[in-house]
Amino acid sequence: MVVGVDGSTSSVGALRAGAQIARQFDATLVAVVAWQMRPFEGTYPIGYSPESDAQRIAEEAEAGAFEGALPEHYERTLVGQPPVAALIDASRDADLVVVGTRGHGGVVGMLLGSVSAAVAQYAHCPVLIHRPHTAR
Repeated sequence: MVVGVDGSTSSVGALRAGAQIARQFDATLVAVVAWQMRPFEGTYPIGYSPESDAQRIAEEAEAGAFEGALPEHYERTLVGQPPVAALIDASRDADLVVVGTRGHGGVVGMLLGSVSAAVAQYAHCPVLIHRPHTAR
């Protein structure tokens, strides 16, 4: 089982939900944190590492989702490619992909983010789009 993690509240909820489902099926849970270096004019700060940034995002998401105790069958994958491509690639070997409804970016007020929509459309396995419970 694969979960897309970008550090957003939505992805932390997806990670938590994915862990619950993986536990029920005794499945391995793989958190995928992907990044894409976008060209811009100027330079990146000295010592900046997108992989270190992804590592920090993963650790913070894990702390929020698991409160310090990682699930038994848990793996983390850091991928230097666009998030949609990374999740679709990971879906080739997965039984389920779990993503949050919205991550970092996009337009405020949208119910579904561009990454979750694209993964739902192109994944090679079923996709669960986790929506946090909100009081009505």
